[in-house]
Amino acid sequence: MNAATAPVKPKKTNRVARGIATNELIFSASQATNDEVFPQVLKLYVPVGSLVADVTFGKGVFWKGVSKGAYDLRATDLGTGVDCRKLPYGDSVIDCVVFDPPYMHTPGGTAHQNHQNFESYYSNNAAENNSKKYHEAVLDLYFKGAREAYRVLKSEGIYIVKCQDEVCANQQRLTHVEIVNELTLMGFVVEDLFVVLRKNRPGVSRILRQVHARKNHSYFLVFRKAKSARYLPPRRNGQMPLHLAEEKPRSASRS
Repeated sequence: MNAATAPVKPKKTNRVARGIATNELIFSASQATNDEVFPQVLKLYVPVGSLVADVTFGKGVFWKGVSKGAYDLRATDLGTGVDCRKLPYGDSVIDCVVFDPPYMHTPGGTAHQNHQNFESYYSNNAAENNSKKYHEAVLDLYFKGAREAYRVLKSEGIYIVKCQDEVCANQQRLTHVEIVNELTLMGFVVEDLFVVLRKNRPGVSRILRQVHARKNHSYFLVFRKAKSARYLPPRRNGQMPLHLAEEKPRSASRS
């Protein structure tokens, strides 16, 4: 028997196949409600017993499907006297921050009364910030809230953000993309994206001609506070983020 016809012996291995075959998985897109998807996000990314600050708690809709006592929850919002942009926590003390601000801004208008009305929650076009309105005001709130979340989160802490895209001034604004781009520059790492598809069919009271597809989905974005700053990309203007620029330079012997 020559080498060409010699039987191939199976390779010895000490590995043991683990796990089971299943389709009972957590998926990236669901036709569901927020309180059905949110527990799945926690299951994947936030260990039971973690210290979680929900800084836009409201009526606590997200938490309806979460067992009471499973997490050390700090439930706050403007109604409790806590602004998400000025949290009453020390630096690097929270395991997870949950953020669900209003998605739209119509100063003095009525176009979004069926949505979370921005002015009822955050007066971003008042004395503190009179230069931003509409979608730019929404982004301003997301970005300021994210910077404060970054401050209070522990290294490797999880930041869960709820958002929805919108058409503003007849222009598509992909809010989830804008948030991802900006938060990446802050030092967050994108871990996941969950698409939540509405169960009902949204409509409008009057329409002459439809120009854009009607939004019937939203997102849970999951970020992680990076442990090390050395992997962060430069800012769009070529400058490094501020907290990187302030770090001590490496010695020549470690180049």
